[in-house]
Amino acid sequence: MVTGAPISATGLRGRDRSADTDGVMPDRLPVTIAIPARNEERNLPACLARLARFERVVVIDSKSTDRTREIALGHGVEVIDFAWDGRFPKKRNWFLRNHAPTTPWVLFLDADEFVDDAFCDELERTLTTTPHSGFWISYDTWFLGKRLRHGDVNRKLALFRVGAGEYERIEEDRWSHLDMEIHEHPILEGTIGELTCQLDHRDDRGLEHWLRKHNDYSSWEAQRTSMLRREGRLADPGLTPRQRRKYRSIGACWLPAAYFLDSYVRRGGWMDGHAGFAYAFLKACYFWEIGLKVRELERGAGHGR
Repeated sequence: MVTGAPISATGLRGRDRSADTDGVMPDRLPVTIAIPARNEERNLPACLARLARFERVVVIDSKSTDRTREIALGHGVEVIDFAWDGRFPKKRNWFLRNHAPTTPWVLFLDADEFVDDAFCDELERTLTTTPHSGFWISYDTWFLGKRLRHGDVNRKLALFRVGAGEYERIEEDRWSHLDMEIHEHPILEGTIGELTCQLDHRDDRGLEHWLRKHNDYSSWEAQRTSMLRREGRLADPGLTPRQRRKYRSIGACWLPAAYFLDSYVRRGGWMDGHAGFAYAFLKACYFWEIGLKVRELERGAGHGR
């Protein structure tokens, strides 16, 4: 969103039911919440304020220069310092390998993602009896200060059993400057389910931050697309069906327009007004930007031969 005031916990869906009405704390959910962070002082307070029902909360901090660490410690959660050496593993896999949770489940939550009571209640009903090893989670995206109720749906495989697997490994030592897994997905043993309750995805750092972040993401996606094509791995069985479709389509002249029509027209993004149009348009530009960067990389590789 564009406004500069930090998010308050009361400004999000639901309420914090950390204790029942008689003051008795309910049983904690058997989940470690792992929050990778760097300079998240705007988003972190509201995120942490809603996590009282979880057994363990950890902030994995990448040398923040703002009040991120102070805020986390003030909420009584553990802070683990992370310094990337430019090689595998990145932040999430490093945490799983070096600070493995003692709870049965781990949920990787960004500081701009917020749980509510309905989500926690679904976990309480589900986790003790499910045969699944992980769960897809959907997100309600906020953009330009408005919740987008239509259009493209963001999903992540962010909740899984400890020991069931880790995030896919990508050989990116020579070209990535991002210290955390971005669009990598966990590779798990076992079946995958899907939760029905959604989380709020609401970044309070403004449009400029969103554009800068997606410029970094597009560079990463271009490098990975170029690598997969160069190595003939576009049909790699380790990729999800959605990833295979994406990497085969990147660079096609029709992809940005197809994304816009699907998100804005077919999925009803137009019903979210100006914010819905801006989001669909900028995401279409994001795919166009990836394609341009892929072509630039391929031209550079051709000149190098």
